[in-house]
Amino acid sequence: MTTHTYAVVDLETTGHSPSRGDRIIQIAIVLIENGKITSKYSRFVNPGRDIPIFIQQLTSITEEDVKDAPLFDDIASEVSALLEGKVFIAHNTDFDLSFLQSEFTRCRVNKWSGKKIDTVELAKILFPTSPSYRLQDIAEELGISLPVAHRADDDAEATAHLFLACLNKLRKLPALTLKLLHRRSFSLRSDISMLMYQALNESRDQELPTQLAVFRGIPYRQEEAYSVFSKAAVKPFPYKDDKAKMELLGKVFHPVDKREAQFQFMDAVWDALEGKQEIATEVPTGIGKTIGYLFPAAMYAAKKGKPVVISTGTNHLIDKMAVEDYDKISRMMEADLRIAILKGREHYISLGKLEELMRIIDESYDETFAIMQILVWLTETATGDLTELNVSGGGQLFLDRIRKQSSVLSPDEQIADFHNRMLASCPHADLIITNHSTLLSDSYRDKKAFQSIGGLIVDEAHQMIQIANHSNETVLSYTNWKYVIGQISSDAEGQLLFEVDRLHKRFGTFSQYVKDQLFELHDAFMHAFDDAIRLLTESPNEQHNSARSNRIVVPLVSLQIDSQPLARVAESMYQYYKFAESYTSALSAVQDQMTDKEKAYLSEWAYWVRELAIKAGDWVEIFLDEKRENFAIWLEKDRRSIPGSLTVVKSPIDGSSHISQFISELKKEHVGIVWTSGTMSVQEDKRFVLRQLGIEENVPLMTFEAPPHFYDGANIFIVKDMPDIQQVAQSEYVEAVADAIVQTVMATGGRLFALFTSLDMLRQTYELILESELLSEYALIAQGVSSGSRMKLLKSFRQFEQSVLFGTNSFWEGVDVPGDALSAIIIVRLPFTSPDDPVFKARADKLTDSGINPFTGYALPEAIMRLRQGFGRLVRSSGERGFFIILDRRIETKSYGRRFLNSLPSVPVKKVSLERMVNELEDCYNE
Repeated sequence: MTTHTYAVVDLETTGHSPSRGDRIIQIAIVLIENGKITSKYSRFVNPGRDIPIFIQQLTSITEEDVKDAPLFDDIASEVSALLEGKVFIAHNTDFDLSFLQSEFTRCRVNKWSGKKIDTVELAKILFPTSPSYRLQDIAEELGISLPVAHRADDDAEATAHLFLACLNKLRKLPALTLKLLHRRSFSLRSDISMLMYQALNESRDQELPTQLAVFRGIPYRQEEAYSVFSKAAVKPFPYKDDKAKMELLGKVFHPVDKREAQFQFMDAVWDALEGKQEIATEVPTGIGKTIGYLFPAAMYAAKKGKPVVISTGTNHLIDKMAVEDYDKISRMMEADLRIAILKGREHYISLGKLEELMRIIDESYDETFAIMQILVWLTETATGDLTELNVSGGGQLFLDRIRKQSSVLSPDEQIADFHNRMLASCPHADLIITNHSTLLSDSYRDKKAFQSIGGLIVDEAHQMIQIANHSNETVLSYTNWKYVIGQISSDAEGQLLFEVDRLHKRFGTFSQYVKDQLFELHDAFMHAFDDAIRLLTESPNEQHNSARSNRIVVPLVSLQIDSQPLARVAESMYQYYKFAESYTSALSAVQDQMTDKEKAYLSEWAYWVRELAIKAGDWVEIFLDEKRENFAIWLEKDRRSIPGSLTVVKSPIDGSSHISQFISELKKEHVGIVWTSGTMSVQEDKRFVLRQLGIEENVPLMTFEAPPHFYDGANIFIVKDMPDIQQVAQSEYVEAVADAIVQTVMATGGRLFALFTSLDMLRQTYELILESELLSEYALIAQGVSSGSRMKLLKSFRQFEQSVLFGTNSFWEGVDVPGDALSAIIIVRLPFTSPDDPVFKARADKLTDSGINPFTGYALPEAIMRLRQGFGRLVRSSGERGFFIILDRRIETKSYGRRFLNSLPSVPVKKVSLERMVNELEDCYNE
């Protein structure tokens, strides 16, 4: 890799379009020879035009910096000569190189020609788990100095060090991996193939590292994700001794303050585990809940020699616990605790499916790129968890195809399977960390993962209610159905059926009559399917939907569709998939004569036929199962895209029976069970959540209080001059909300959450603020509008000091923004579930039949719980300051409003006009 000279280039410009008059204001070039930086070139450039204010703010380059600098016309030849014969490198060559080439043309200097390497493309391949590939983010992750981002000199040097880090990583890859990478590198957008070739030549005589094994030609990390050595040696500990606890906490927290409630919670967890009892606990923010249960759980597991299971709501919390909290507990106990992280099998890679697809698919750029990332990742990952990867949108579709779907594995797959390895590690762990969905699915697993355990702690217990419902949902998506059917129905060249037919012809088993039968059965099935879809999509029943919204939600029962057309789909589909299943049976006898690629086509055919069989089962489950009294079934569609947008969902009304079934099986093991959450009760109905979870009445509920003065920095404002949400049109309310958000942001300087209950209202408010340009200096981040996952949006929010995040349901809880990063939360409307929500309607009807008022018995306490969760985002540690702003006047005008306020911590509540609130915020932030 030392035979070329590399020129690492970075430009700062007045804008993105040289054809529209944008010009360079700074250029930097760093030369690399023989793996070392040898020289640096940096010049300010006079653009001959004004530098836009936002560019000055972004780059810190002012008019004063460039006024005496040369025009690019004056240095174009100098720059061209410096780049001549060099390999051009930039962090996004599409911008820097194209801009520079345009400037060379304008200045009548010969364009640069040669090989180019984009460090964005290169870094994505070699660091496939990095959360972000922005230069400042990847530099920070790799420990590369970047004093001032968006300055050409600092950016170019950081990019040079990033390139060298990539070269170093490339040299460490095994030759077999490099061979697989090199084969695909010619499809990349920059000349990375030259680097792959050089690295491959250097590594040809190297042996495979001992921690790696090979699965069908693909190197992967084989060492155990979690050691199976002897149990962690933990020193004897007087558990109920608070002084001893303080000493252990002092190893991690500086300074360490004794929190009485945390110690009481620790003791309650210990007593439950030791006494094999079941308890429920409400532990609000400020107590230190996670450490409060992890410490006694780890101590108990080490003492008893059996793992304690920790279950939480989301995989994000699992990953956080596995890294940050595990480290703290290990340091406290001075022991190498062993943890097993277990998620659903679909989170793990199927190496067999990956190898099969690598043999037979005609790869697109996104698929090629994803495969290259995966090949590098497999040499590093100890878990095989696909969520570790950061891939593009098209790459994500490829990941979905290589997820583990079945527990039926060939012998070599069983050895290499990451999910199996995770399951095998569980009995040897001290702590098993999982999510609620995986925990509940253990009931259906042949080989139980959570048996012979020492205890169970269910964190964020209130979330298990919804997760239990979702885990038992059946969903029909029109686009997904058409995709699955299309995989085996087309015999166009290059399609799967074409390849299967070619095999039939090669081995003399092809029959045109049999193929005609396959097509006839397919056509009969599709005719029945299309007729049924037409019935489902052409119904005029849309009275449950707002005239403004394009989204239509219709209960299936209201359509009154004859069951015969639906039954014809199931019958014809069964006949089609059974015939498709037998279509390749004649080829099974000659598999030993086939190439690996030909065998892969048969395996792919069998995979899609199985998928079709699953779809057939879903159809029967949704439309033809007569046991519907405990389920809500509804259609969702978009007026703008019918039938493409059609989704049919069958969801249980009450998932508590599923939870109770799992817990009753676990109780046979005689283990302690701790349910815990920051919001486990409602003031007027202490056991509301416990009933939803199906927890028995004799299980005690213990409530712990936050430390004194924890909420001293919090204030609640109720804006009393907002329009009444129930008396005005939504457009008028949205205008008032937008005005309130704008004024609050200007007063606080940003760092604000605006929480909505409706994505439609969120979008309207966001677009109105965007069009007004009143917050043009702020980063406006909107869920469902801005691209990226919830955690990516949250990271963007944290990165910008002047930022506003518009969020819906998932931002009301489970996100942590400590310190000054969050100054205020605006509650746009009280978080009641929409009365048109199909599951809510079905549950409300059932409560009414039982003589229970669905509003006071279900809707109101559920909304109170959500508001408490929203408030919990505001103050995450003692001494923080924050403002909780409620725009929905129902909290003061309705009789139930007092119940919302009484549920919140005891902090000052001010009912003020918007103007008065803004003045108070300005006074506060001007202090």
